[in-house]
Amino acid sequence: MNHRPLQGAGLGFRRELIAELKNGIPAAIGFFELAPENWAGMGGKSARDLRYFTERHHFVCHGLSLSLGGPAPLDLPLLRRIRTFMTEHSINLYTEHLSWCSDDSHLYELLPIPLSEEAVRWTAGRIRQAQDILGCRIGIENASYYFAPPGAEMNETEFISAIIHEADCLLHLDVNNIYVNSRNFGFDPLAFLHALPLERTCYIHVAGHHVEPDGLLVDTHGATVVDPVWSLLAETYRRIGSDLPTCLERDFNVPDLAQLTAELDQIARLQAQARDAVRQVT
Repeated sequence: MNHRPLQGAGLGFRRELIAELKNGIPAAIGFFELAPENWAGMGGKSARDLRYFTERHHFVCHGLSLSLGGPAPLDLPLLRRIRTFMTEHSINLYTEHLSWCSDDSHLYELLPIPLSEEAVRWTAGRIRQAQDILGCRIGIENASYYFAPPGAEMNETEFISAIIHEADCLLHLDVNNIYVNSRNFGFDPLAFLHALPLERTCYIHVAGHHVEPDGLLVDTHGATVVDPVWSLLAETYRRIGSDLPTCLERDFNVPDLAQLTAELDQIARLQAQARDAVRQVT
């Protein structure tokens, strides 16, 4: 595998794309993302296919089930499996959602964490524990949600900032989640973006969403990215630079590689525009 820094545009590594990808990786794809829960310990053809790509291309691990804000004990065996998996495949970045998804068992839904000082201390402690086991700082992703827990003692950007500071972790910025939440809860997405600790950003997600008949936006990752989300991504690059790796999420209604490449090219165009703007200023 080459040793260029992780940058540019990335795509979720999905089994239905493997045959097409083996015929050639589009130049627009700089890296791939996968959920380690879905691949760690896998044998047979799936393991061979994954090894074929990780030996040749950069990968990022994006977790789905660690439940960083949850009440159940942190899943230490899972963390150890992830660390082994990352070592085996030379993967250096792991991110997870700032949410919770398990108690006595997995709930298969990412739920919001109460915005309280107690939740900051609880979640930050679990993130520090996860970082100690993984041997690296992790990125926490601002999550989409559809109800706000009662008893908030701070706003969401203050909550995210406090956890990042106390855990000494990184920010995984999801611009679609900002837009979805802003529409559902009536806040300014640009103000929210600017209030985040963007200097800690290590990784970015961009995605499409579904609009219900009543106007509710649902973070499905099953549609093309809309213009307001592209605008948020462009603003992010203006604020913190265009070198950060940015992954296009598409988890169902997955089109062919040509259609996905068109959206990856849009990421590259926005990154190039941000670089050009910096050159003009300097």
